[in-house]
Amino acid sequence: MSKFDPYEHLKIIKNEDGTITRLIEFPQTPPTNEGDVLPGQTVVSKDVTLDTTKNTWMRIFRPTKIPSNDNKIAKLPLVVYFHGGTFISFKVSDATNHEAMNKLSDEVPTIVISVNFRLAPETKLPGQYDDAMDTLYWVRNQVKDPNGDTWIKEYADISRVFLYGTSCGANIALHASLRALDHDLSPLTIAGIILIQPLIGGKNLTESELKLAADPLFPLPVIDLVWELALPKGTDRDHRFCNPLGDPQVMEKMKKLGRCLVIGFGGDPLIDRQQDLVQMMVMQGVMVEARFDDVGFHGIELVDPRRASAILNFVKEFII
Repeated sequence: MSKFDPYEHLKIIKNEDGTITRLIEFPQTPPTNEGDVLPGQTVVSKDVTLDTTKNTWMRIFRPTKIPSNDNKIAKLPLVVYFHGGTFISFKVSDATNHEAMNKLSDEVPTIVISVNFRLAPETKLPGQYDDAMDTLYWVRNQVKDPNGDTWIKEYADISRVFLYGTSCGANIALHASLRALDHDLSPLTIAGIILIQPLIGGKNLTESELKLAADPLFPLPVIDLVWELALPKGTDRDHRFCNPLGDPQVMEKMKKLGRCLVIGFGGDPLIDRQQDLVQMMVMQGVMVEARFDDVGFHGIELVDPRRASAILNFVKEFII
């Protein structure tokens, strides 16, 4: 029997300089831009540079029909989204990510900023958290600047900002929310955080990790490799970036978090950690809504449209 190779599983090749070659190119979708609206099109999107020195950017989505109230534009909640991909892959322009954000913007309805953060191992944590904070500062600056981005100024309700992430993106959303507590982002208000199958870990294995060690999608050797590629050199799996539950300072800061939605599935090796996270948040007095389903696996929404739709409904209820 051939030895399991996590690099092969993730379709990546390790390079001598510490970078990786990603072997899979996903289909890309360009933004629509405002001038090219087709009949029946419900959402427009555009790409905006975040930081040229870091090569980071965002794709912003907004519904074509903005609800009005007494002939005034009704401002929409603003969702800042961080995609999955185990810190090492995917872009916001990937067709699946683009389509998911299109749907989110249309169905809630909401303004969505999908963040094309830097990937590991070329950029280790906390670089991705820095990119998240850059995004929040960018939004704040648009609001304060008389010539700021019109979509943000005219259509976004910055008193209702939600940080939303999937898998590694949920890890980024959580840590960015904690970091934001130490920064003055006014007039922005983070109204909630949405964590779908958050990617967290620790040195001591949980029951679900042991039970699902040979999971066909997300086996333990793959999880090990992901953390090896993402964590800063010289740290281990009990570092707060990976294991927020083992850090007393993180636990103390969690008391100040606002509303939180956590969604997980029983077939995910990380399910025990996700449930422990919810339990810890509840003990710290956080208003948590937990939606755990016994059936399902890590990344199920990518292949099961019904689950993707159910998640979207939970997210919509939480935001509205």
